[in-house]
Amino acid sequence: MILIRHAQSQWNRENRFTGWADPPLTAAGVAEAERAGDWLRIHGYRFDAAYSSRLQRAIATLDILLARLGQDSLPRVQDWRLNERHYGALQGLDKAEATARVGAHQVWRWRRGYTDSAAPLLRSDPAHPAHDLRYADVDPQRLPGVENLARTRERVVGFWQEQIIPRIRRGERILISAHGNTLRALIMELAGMSVEQVEQFEIPTATPILYRFDPAARPLDWRYLNTEPDARRSA
Repeated sequence: MILIRHAQSQWNRENRFTGWADPPLTAAGVAEAERAGDWLRIHGYRFDAAYSSRLQRAIATLDILLARLGQDSLPRVQDWRLNERHYGALQGLDKAEATARVGAHQVWRWRRGYTDSAAPLLRSDPAHPAHDLRYADVDPQRLPGVENLARTRERVVGFWQEQIIPRIRRGERILISAHGNTLRALIMELAGMSVEQVEQFEIPTATPILYRFDPAARPLDWRYLNTEPDARRSA
């Protein structure tokens, strides 16, 4: 299985809290995704199933990867449970401005803390995902106005158990394009990371992560691809 955080988005470049907001990739982000796809193709990677969140930066990254792999026709599943952690009222706010207002430690807790979250978006707010037609098939009570990483982990693990474990047990090769926090939450689950470990753990954009499993879908090991040999991480 290959996991990849989406390539650079407009709000990554502008250093804004993004969450479920939907900025596009930058030109640099497109180039990042193309390089990752070329690397996977050169090294012989092929996939049987592909997943992304419902946010365009992850969808576009997946589309670029599959195009560079020559697998444009591979069916894709867009699952809302792979969406980035919802940052609530922080979404769209410049991180430097937030730091000036509340201090670097509080901003770090909002970004990396396991149980910390900012003020929520009210359900009456037009920006709340309950008003977004992309999520019309989702029970409105499940759509967040804000999340911490613990809540994000709950939905990501549900996706993992429902969608991915059966495919791995069938021997399928999986490609998942998602987001920094959803991938942190998933790797926390798979690698058995502690809260302290996951709070210090960051994932770079457009850098493939290879996960290997035994026939029962138990994780064997994982490592970053197209990086230095010492990029391997352990639980």
